[in-house]
Amino acid sequence: MISRDLAIALKEAGLRWHPESGDRFQLALSSDVEPEVEADVFTVSDMTIESRRTPSGVTILAFNGTTEWALDAVSVEEAIWLPAEEQLRELLRGAFRSLRRLPDAYEVEAEIAGERLRFEHPDASEAYGMALLELVTRSR
Repeated sequence: MISRDLAIALKEAGLRWHPESGDRFQLALSSDVEPEVEADVFTVSDMTIESRRTPSGVTILAFNGTTEWALDAVSVEEAIWLPAEEQLRELLRGAFRSLRRLPDAYEVEAEIAGERLRFEHPDASEAYGMALLELVTRSR
């Protein structure tokens, strides 16, 4: 799972999330959310938390049967998507070239704007996320 900081950077760079069952996310701090909830990771599920589209076109995440705290739903804009490694690789699309295991890290190679770039991190997901952030930033 990528770090919250990288997930926020991807969101701020313009990465759009279309929630699906199995997706993980955290909540952005707002007046409606307690600060200690910031570290909690939620999973979209048809049985517990599901993605719903309101009649006005806003996507919300509905907390069905949640008894721990009084939170019925949050807008997708109030959520921070934590894409999985395979989702990050898929989002890189044709830019992805390779994943290599180095002695102490993983290296993702991507071709972005005609340039071959390498992104290294001890966690493969984070290396993929760094490459995706570069792709999204340059695509603006």
